[in-house]
Amino acid sequence: MRQLANNFWTFRGDFKIAGVINLGTHMSLVRGTNGRFVLLDSYDIGTEDREALFALTDGGRAIEAVINVHPFHTLHCVAIHKVLPHARLIGTSRHRKQAPDLPWETGVIEDEATQAEFSDDLDFSVPAGVDFISTDEHVHVASVLVRHKESGIVHVDDTINVLAFPGILGRFLPQSKLKFHPALGKALQKRPGAADDYAAWARDLADRWAGTPIVCAAHSSIRKLPPEGWRDEVLGALAGVEKTLSKHRSANG
Repeated sequence: MRQLANNFWTFRGDFKIAGVINLGTHMSLVRGTNGRFVLLDSYDIGTEDREALFALTDGGRAIEAVINVHPFHTLHCVAIHKVLPHARLIGTSRHRKQAPDLPWETGVIEDEATQAEFSDDLDFSVPAGVDFISTDEHVHVASVLVRHKESGIVHVDDTINVLAFPGILGRFLPQSKLKFHPALGKALQKRPGAADDYAAWARDLADRWAGTPIVCAAHSSIRKLPPEGWRDEVLGALAGVEKTLSKHRSANG
């Protein structure tokens, strides 16, 4: 568990493919203005992180909710519920279908009504122009992005990536700037205007969350940004997918 701001902590964990390739995973902890805590995403934390979490949150009792923001990140939901059985469990509509035995809240986090319950402390954003839950289970482009209002830190799964070298190489070789998911072309809705909707969403996000100092990205890294870094890098990421968007416009009108 690592503290990034007065009321924001991050957990970085392992997620290995075939037991060898470590893609990594993460979870964030936010303390709200009411003194209560919210976890963003689920991760099966080890003993050391669990002890640190419990020491900060009165044995976990001060954690009021676990919010899962990526429809295809479901692996650790059972584990975190066992650790925090009292906490409200909130996810996407796919979480409810994938783990129907868990006590999910009725409201799903992709809906504005559910997001509004946490609006004192968190901002949310859902990408436009793409399928939030793709019929291709290998396409993980869309998620609910979350920004902690007090610190400005952004927690994001897959929609925005930071490419970083694994292991010891990451200490010496530079990480990438912010990038949009490489499978964007497969996620764009097959209708006229979808590419433009996605581009408009990205430009609005660049402006609305300007000043973001840190991005916690799943499967990759934590990126610390200069004062204008968020806006510049999100717009740069948009420029990086312009060929994909243009191809979609040509195919769909």
